[in-house]
Amino acid sequence: DRLLVAKGGRGGLGNMHFKSSTNRSPRQALPGEEGEERLLKLELKLLADVGLLGFPNAGKSTLIRAVSAATPKVADYPFTTLYPNLGVVRVENYRSFVIADIPGLIEGAADGAGLGAQFLRHLQRTRLLLHLVDISPMEGGVEGVSPIEQVRAIERELEKHDPELLDKPRWLVLNKADLMFEDEAKAAAEKIVAELGWTQPWYLVSALGREGTWPIMNNVMAFFDRQKEDEAQARDAY
Repeated sequence: DRLLVAKGGRGGLGNMHFKSSTNRSPRQALPGEEGEERLLKLELKLLADVGLLGFPNAGKSTLIRAVSAATPKVADYPFTTLYPNLGVVRVENYRSFVIADIPGLIEGAADGAGLGAQFLRHLQRTRLLLHLVDISPMEGGVEGVSPIEQVRAIERELEKHDPELLDKPRWLVLNKADLMFEDEAKAAAEKIVAELGWTQPWYLVSALGREGTWPIMNNVMAFFDRQKEDEAQARDAY
């Protein structure tokens, strides 16, 4: 698509217009008209199929490192990710999709708190959101916030920023299962899902240990395949 934001001025007359049989090399020219001036503020929205969201230190960067060649910084302090990172996830049959990791969100992000609010716009063009939550009891949740409240706080921020983000498919990824015994992690995950009344897909993983990460990626690819089929059927029906 093309958009005219500032119209250029009409061109002037160059010296060739003043060439004649008696003046073969004229040194005369007329300037053109001035064009329009516009001061533009452009907003970039990354194109990604999948967007990662969650509190700081929920494991988003660790996950994108585990499933792609992206190498975002990973550390044990909040706001390690300062800018969005993109990674290409390659699954079987040489197919792939793009995943975006944005800085962690905190309560009040839509009002300017933390770093993530300014990057929420990058999630608007995604087709699927993966909502990462730290369920490990060792730190009492992220910044002392329980897993349930982590999810609800993020949902409030999404609604403030753009209510349509809440309408996107969003899968719950309960991370850091490696910090708990297997039975404890499974019981904690089921309790969280029940208390949230979660109806969309959910997964219990260890992004650091790469346990349970690839089933998610394969299911994401299958989800996109179904989306394409549904869109094709809708076009045919129309």
